[in-house]
Amino acid sequence: MPRLVYLASARDDLLSILTHLARESGSTAIALGFVQSLRSKCRALAALPGTMGRPRPELQPDLSSFAFRDYVIFFRYRGDLLEVVAILEGHRDVRPLLDDASSG
Repeated sequence: MPRLVYLASARDDLLSILTHLARESGSTAIALGFVQSLRSKCRALAALPGTMGRPRPELQPDLSSFAFRDYVIFFRYRGDLLEVVAILEGHRDVRPLLDDASSG
């Protein structure tokens, strides 16, 4: 089973999602619950046998994605690691955001 690692860019995304949802919902508990759900989905992706997700070579050669609710988890396999690169709202233009995330 691959070990799960979050790049700094993905950790920043989770914090931004938490802040945004807490502000929009007025509830830190709701925001924390959703971020926990995202992290749980990442753990599930790492726990599944084989490789999962949709390959995204148009964004980066080794990148895959998996949709979860209104968000998309971008990740790659690196040996025994599942590396979460970014977690972004599904309607955003991800190309420039992933260019920034790939360095983190």
